[in-house]
Amino acid sequence: MDSSLAASLVIALALAGANLPFVNERLFALVPVPGKAVVGEPRNKALALRLLELVVLYFVVGLVARLLESRIGSVFAQTWEFYAVTGCMFLVLAFPGFVMRYLRKRR
Repeated sequence: MDSSLAASLVIALALAGANLPFVNERLFALVPVPGKAVVGEPRNKALALRLLELVVLYFVVGLVARLLESRIGSVFAQTWEFYAVTGCMFLVLAFPGFVMRYLRKRR
């Protein structure tokens, strides 16, 4: 796998992973959310649970990126600045899902 394909794969995976907590009502799109459901309404995940899921998915995408980087060549050492920038970038990638979930007017 060449480096441009790996970079494109990581960006696509980050975009999908950042929006996953906001597009469905299941935990990691697999596990139903525990709790009582109101009759006639779907069970909603709390914002705190969505943010926790977002943090976990950030680390999963980072792990996949690190594995792809190790397959291409040597892995570069990362400092706190790298994690601060990629964390902010992950939040920016999550913006479309957040807007669709919380800011879009429902009819």
